[in-house]
Amino acid sequence: MKILIATEKPFAAVAVEGMRKAVEEAGAELALLEKYTEKAALLEAVADADALIVRSDKVDPEVIAAGKNLKIVVRAGAGYDNIDLEAATAAGISVQNTPGQNSNAVAELVFGMAVMMERNCYNGTSGTELKGKRLGIQAFGQVGRNVARIARGFEMEVSALDPYCPAAAMEEAGVTPVDTVERLYSENSVVSIHIPATPETRGSIGRDLIVLMPKGGLLVNTARKEVIDEEGLIQALTERPDLKYAADVAPAMANEMKALFGDRVFFTPKKMGAQTSEANINAGIAAARQAIDFLTTGADRFRVNK
Repeated sequence: MKILIATEKPFAAVAVEGMRKAVEEAGAELALLEKYTEKAALLEAVADADALIVRSDKVDPEVIAAGKNLKIVVRAGAGYDNIDLEAATAAGISVQNTPGQNSNAVAELVFGMAVMMERNCYNGTSGTELKGKRLGIQAFGQVGRNVARIARGFEMEVSALDPYCPAAAMEEAGVTPVDTVERLYSENSVVSIHIPATPETRGSIGRDLIVLMPKGGLLVNTARKEVIDEEGLIQALTERPDLKYAADVAPAMANEMKALFGDRVFFTPKKMGAQTSEANINAGIAAARQAIDFLTTGADRFRVNK
């Protein structure tokens, strides 16, 4: 068995060592492709691999076709929109993610950005506190649950919208379920977005939703930039000078938004949600173990393609 780790942005060295140990203890071979700048390098490296582990690297039909022996692709992280699921399924390849491994890191970033935005990016002016504010969580998966847990420490009132999560599970976590996205936005002064980028969600958050937020509202996006209708966001921020937006990935119109809105918007220079040592190690080792388990036993618990 040959397991290839292909990462333009490498795992931390300690994560790679943990992955190597897991792979070699299983009697498999580990191949490492880091900081590659040309797609050709990935196409060559994947040619004889049984398993491929990636981070945000693109696994498109060309990569899948090049991997003649590929049986599994593991995305070390929760999101997997960088992998062509249809092409993988057609080739008989299992695609898996590692849900929960980055969730605390992302949740902590939500509050790091929220505090900064409520304090006006520390520009010397008087801001507001999170204590007592209402927080709405859009999607109550692993990250959403961690956001709710941290919010309790800030003494926030928390509600969530997730059609795939039973109301009882939210209530057990001390969270009030809401049944429409309009309610989520209109009833919460802080909304944290955690939905995936799918054909149904892309561009789904725009002007009509954002302007429903109460006075002084803050929208925090640590999901994907594609879920935001950027023209609609600009309209909402123009109509409502009291609203703010922070995101863990720069929108396509980032420069225009900064010019228009200054400290009312903030964007990380690259996607930072999983950029902690702990998350890096957890996701990498989980990915290696899942690849081994699939190759040796067919374990498919975290499969995301049909």
